[in-house]
Amino acid sequence: MQKKIAKLEQRIKDIKAELTQLGDMRPGSLSTQCRSWGGQYRQLSYTHRGKGHTEYVQDGVKQQVQQELRNYKKFRALTQEWIDTAIQLAKMKVDMQKAQNSKRR
Repeated sequence: MQKKIAKLEQRIKDIKAELTQLGDMRPGSLSTQCRSWGGQYRQLSYTHRGKGHTEYVQDGVKQQVQQELRNYKKFRALTQEWIDTAIQLAKMKVDMQKAQNSKRR
């Protein structure tokens, strides 16, 4: 069980290191819209603090916005994995403590 605990603790350290490497980020999704009078434009839509937001995205910053969106998705995935791993680690530590206490009796 000690090896499993050490492995989980190492994974949490790795996740923290990966999080520090993420660059700028923003939530949302990028879509291409068509105007009725012609022409296409890109629109960024997201919800932040319970409010919906929409922004126009110029072609010159499209790549940057896409990278920020990818970084945010990576951030969300890593934090979810961190939480899952931390819960698993906490349960293992409690189980290990229970096992040690029952051996003392």
